[in-house]
Amino acid sequence: MQEPHTSFARYVAEAQAKGVLVVQPRMGFSDPSLMRAGLEATRNAAEAVVGTITIDSYTRVGDELSAVRALNDEFPLNGYPISSFSPHTSRWVLDGVRDPSFPVQVRHGSASPQRIVAALAMLGLDATEGGPVSYCLPYGRTPLVDSVRNWQQSCEFLASLRSTGAEPHLETFGGCMLGQLCPPGLLVALSALEALFFHRAGLRSISLSYAQQTSPEQDVHAIHALRGLAAELLPNTEWHVVLYTYMGLYPRSRHGALELLEQSAEVAVEAGAARLIVKTVAEAHRIPTIAENVEALRIASAVAARKAANSGKPATGTARAVEPAVTDNPVYAEARALVDAVLNLDGDLGQALLKAFARGYLDVPYCLHPDNAGRTRSYIDDSGRLTWSEIGSMPLGRVAESRGRLTARGLYDALSFVQSRYDNHFLAPTASPTRRRRPLARLSGGNSRR
Repeated sequence: MQEPHTSFARYVAEAQAKGVLVVQPRMGFSDPSLMRAGLEATRNAAEAVVGTITIDSYTRVGDELSAVRALNDEFPLNGYPISSFSPHTSRWVLDGVRDPSFPVQVRHGSASPQRIVAALAMLGLDATEGGPVSYCLPYGRTPLVDSVRNWQQSCEFLASLRSTGAEPHLETFGGCMLGQLCPPGLLVALSALEALFFHRAGLRSISLSYAQQTSPEQDVHAIHALRGLAAELLPNTEWHVVLYTYMGLYPRSRHGALELLEQSAEVAVEAGAARLIVKTVAEAHRIPTIAENVEALRIASAVAARKAANSGKPATGTARAVEPAVTDNPVYAEARALVDAVLNLDGDLGQALLKAFARGYLDVPYCLHPDNAGRTRSYIDDSGRLTWSEIGSMPLGRVAESRGRLTARGLYDALSFVQSRYDNHFLAPTASPTRRRRPLARLSGGNSRR
């Protein structure tokens, strides 16, 4: 088995130095043989690949009994139940597959991640993701105060692994809240705040997430804003930005799914993201196969290399010493206002996050969690940008405007906007009863549509 303290961040940094975009699947199987086969297949799918073990839904909520029952009944789960299998079984899955040239990250979705983090550490793994806000509000009704406490404990445990020679890596999920219809300013702020939460708990290897939204230009601004905030907030930290291919309703057609994936790879290169988490042609229909994951990795990597070659840019932001200018960046202005407002609430960031949600300073649109104020709303404007229709109590009055309330029909159109665009249905969202549908204009260059 590999040397247990392979550095996740070092692998990404070395790829950055070569100008190569790191690609990664979102893959998990409950059959250990299939999980091992998936890791083996994706390992060689592209020039720089990170392996993934995604955890099943039962394990995410701490219901190992149901996970074990399903395994005994040979009922397939939607991920790998890492805390239900014996360490011997999981070590067999990783043995000879994971090494310094192929780090593996555990992805889960838990507001109570202590058992998952303990299980991955037992296997010599030290890279995972999540956050006290992003793994709480969208996934259930766990009180935010409990999630903050659970994540504080998990972060401190991960940070303690540094004493063993490891460099544990933690990725924020804050830039992916609800997958869609959360304007980029709030996504960037949440990702930056969770990264700072990790940093204050002692972690020094962090990645900051952002999920592709409805406008490539706006996404580039968002990634630049996130890189700028990371440089300001995370001293003495090895960090990078990871972009997720669109997480909302995915195109049903093969051509639409591939076009959206290709667009995300191009955005990653343009904005200087170091890593891209891909989606496959099967996303709108079912859990992807290993072959479909491999195809997505190959396509994304090839598109990134081609984009870099055509633009004269490296495939990732290698010149990290000079971060992108954020002076005229509207996404940065929103995110900075939110971050500053939260940090001014309390010296303890966990308490500041709780106060921010209690006062509505942070308020995720269309999120039904009891600790979310639920007074904000968003819509997609005529240019395809995701913006605010109502800002509630968020301190954005100087940097964002509230607009007309989104209708029920408009909400449906907004949710299916990306799917419809890339499936060539040419459906435009409505932000008010008077807004009419119209054909969506093409972007200049390439095959992407708006």
